[in-house]
Amino acid sequence: MPSYPTDPAAELRGRLSTIPSGTPTAAVASELLDYFTGGGIAPGARLPPERRLAEMLGTGRSAVREALAALEILGIVDVRPGSGTYLRSGASELLPRTLSWGLMLGSNSAAELVQIRAELEVLAARLAAPRIDADGLRALREALADMTGHADLADHDAFVEADARFHLALAAASGNAALAGVLQSVRALLRVWVDRSVARADDARTAIDEHTRVVDALAAADAAGAAEAMRAHMDTAADRVLSLTADPATGTEPGTAAS
Repeated sequence: MPSYPTDPAAELRGRLSTIPSGTPTAAVASELLDYFTGGGIAPGARLPPERRLAEMLGTGRSAVREALAALEILGIVDVRPGSGTYLRSGASELLPRTLSWGLMLGSNSAAELVQIRAELEVLAARLAAPRIDADGLRALREALADMTGHADLADHDAFVEADARFHLALAAASGNAALAGVLQSVRALLRVWVDRSVARADDARTAIDEHTRVVDALAAADAAGAAEAMRAHMDTAADRVLSLTADPATGTEPGTAAS
């Protein structure tokens, strides 16, 4: 086990640049990531608490919290409730993830990622149709039932989690592990926007109807129908995500949109 400094902020003090007030969360994460990849902190080291990081960066705690959440999605830090946040990997292992993080920084890149995700989801649906078994269909229907149970978005996180499980199950049913892995990475990069794109109950009901059509086509082993249904879903999902990133009221960077 690594030895943690009495004051975990000590090794970061003076090495982080102040972030201008109002800067998007991506800039906070980018500043942290630049430091991590510089080799100045050992793998397994505990980071200062959110409050201290916010003070050091001259930004709000919410921006730090969302930046750390995004870095956790990318596998860079490990957030342990009641214990703290820890750096998971060495600098050399983080370098490829630095490039991945760069994809998140602008709305133009978000549009490109949305396009990539749409094509991959359609491909996954087409591949899954002749391959999906009873267990695969059960996993999809269970996720869809959970989405339906939270269609009023009273528990928004539960709806989002069920939606994610649906797409993960579909990717697994495609029988192509490489495709499933790439899809998971793309979805992770888009997560801040995708999770917030279903903001109204009408959006949730539309998504449920679209997912239902995908499941019906898969159950019928209809590859063309499954691909068509997924294409329709990706079109409406893309419209929601891209309108969110372009909305001046919510900002154009991940982490600045209102939930």
